[in-house]
This record gives sequence, C-alpha cells and structure tokens, in this order.
Amino acid sequence: MADGFAKPIRVVIADDAYVIREGLVATLSREPDIELVGCCSDGNELSEVIADQHPDVVITDLRMPPGGDGEGIRIASRLRESDPNVGVMVLTQYIDSAYAVALMQGGSSGRGYLLKDRIRDRAQLVSDIREVAAHGSVLDPRVIEALIEARTSEDSKLAALTPREHEILAEIAEGKSNAAIAESLVLTKRAVEKHVNSIFAKLDLPEPDSVSRRVKAALLFLADEHRLSPPRT
Repeated sequence: MADGFAKPIRVVIADDAYVIREGLVATLSREPDIELVGCCSDGNELSEVIADQHPDVVITDLRMPPGGDGEGIRIASRLRESDPNVGVMVLTQYIDSAYAVALMQGGSSGRGYLLKDRIRDRAQLVSDIREVAAHGSVLDPRVIEALIEARTSEDSKLAALTPREHEILAEIAEGKSNAAIAESLVLTKRAVEKHVNSIFAKLDLPEPDSVSRRVKAALLFLADEHRLSPPRT
C-alpha cells in the first residue's frame, strides 16, 4: 500500500490521445493499490469526473481540449483552490522547464511533471503515483537537467544577488505574491517591490510581463536547489 493510504489510491486519467489513455489503463489496472475511477479525453470531462469521484491523484496531459496548450497546468492551478488534497501528475512529451515551474508555483506538494515515455516503466510510474498521492513531488530527470543547464549559464548573475534578494527569490519560487512575501518576511510591500525589481535587473529579465519574469526567476532558483541538493536514494 502507498504511504498514508489504507485504501487503494483513486486515480483519474485525462489525455486526448486514445493510445496513451488505453496504455495507462492497461498499466494501472494491474496494480492492487490503485483504483481507476475515471478516464477522460478533455479538460471539461476531467473537471466533471473530479467533482463526482473525488480522486486522490489526477494524471493529465499538458495539452488537450478545450484549452489546448497548458490545459493540464490550468486544471492543477484550479485544484489548489477547490481540492487542495488532490495530487496532480502532468504527463507531456515536451521538455519545458517553464511549465514545470508553473506547475510547482504555490507549492510542490502533491505535484508531478513527467515525460510520457516514463509510462513505459510500469514500476517507476506506479512509484511516482504513490509519491504524489502521499503529497510528495516528482520531477522528470530530464526536466531537472534543463533546469540545471539554465542555472549553470546564470551562475554569475545569481551570485550578484544580496542575501535579502536571494531570500525573496526563494519566496517567489514558492509562488508567493509581493504582498505575501512582505507578510512572510515582515517587510513593506514597497520594499519587496524594490527588491524584486532589483532581482529582475540583476538576472537580466527586462520583459514587461511580470508573470513571465517571475516564472523565469523561479526556474533559476529551483535549478540551483536541484544542483546543490544530493540525489534521492
């Protein structure tokens, strides 16, 4: 049984590709501690099944109708508010570290971002589901490599941050707004805004889109954390 689960882990699958859906069903239906409670082909159907079945884990494609690109990330974001105990594992064929960062914004607990060829390894896939169900997090090794590559090219820029700026960058990586950072670090919102602008300048992130800059800054921080942390065994 999965850690913390006396009952089977209730799982819903969502992917607009028939072959992927059936492959997941065939793989997971053989696991005694996993109960498939829904199989969907788009985001609207998935939302209905989640409301009806109250799963422990949702396995969703990154790109599917009706929203197309990023649909899985948007569903995960909504679940943080409506059903925070539901874990979400996003499956994709794209190595896009920015999407991984977006998925983890607001906290990495109960979140996974994996490449679709991972489902060929049944034991690893089941292990990842159990980890997400137990409110852990899973990130595909190749996505971590992309994060580290981005981090490696930015070493000197991160080194230029002051201790306070690095502290605020860590808060940004957790998905916090400027107001939430101000409350957490006992600063004024104006002071936080000045520090954030300084961080963006030092990291050479001049785009006017503040959301994009926050994601890129968080990506650099998370890559640094993965680089410095020992591998899990």
